[in-house]
Amino acid sequence: MTRKVSGTAQFDRVSPARALAFATIRATFEDGAFTERAFRAEMSFYAANAQRGRDAASLAKLREESAAILADGLGRPVSVAAMMDAIRFEPYPDALPALTALRERGLRTVCISNWDYELDLVLERIGLAEALDGIVTSAAAGARKPDPAIFATALAVAGCEAGEAIHVGDSDEDVAGARAAGIDVVRIDREGGADVSSLAEIVERMEPEGR
Repeated sequence: MTRKVSGTAQFDRVSPARALAFATIRATFEDGAFTERAFRAEMSFYAANAQRGRDAASLAKLREESAAILADGLGRPVSVAAMMDAIRFEPYPDALPALTALRERGLRTVCISNWDYELDLVLERIGLAEALDGIVTSAAAGARKPDPAIFATALAVAGCEAGEAIHVGDSDEDVAGARAAGIDVVRIDREGGADVSSLAEIVERMEPEGR
């Protein structure tokens, strides 16, 4: 039997196309003039509107609105450039090894995220893009998690049926959306209390029985 793995985030039709992406990256913010509280308000706004960033023009407008939210929280003007310079992304240490191991087992991996059209550039910068077989954003799919439509797009990219896929996610949206699309879901919480606490455990689950 073959599979695909997707995640917040699949396997060869069990191939790693269940989008591991949602659970693989975290944002870190530098100290200084920008406060965490103001940034979190901007993050909430962006998260709810990321699908609007479908191209350069619409993403530029979305970033202008996001900067305005941040400026309002800080009580002073903030340029888009200053806001973008204050944002950093880095992969979790287990992300690249897990993605690599899944592909070595013949699985396809697809990242599914509520994100603007430039997610591929972010994943390139942090060294994860080459370990993925596909990247599906809400901006490109025209639907955001938990809408099963975005998962249907990911299945098409992975080249598998819902019953051949596994989705790894860290939110209620991941769980509800994957289940609505007929995809098995594994919830990850790095603090514990979910199905797994690391991506290494996903690799272990994909080992053939008796190996």
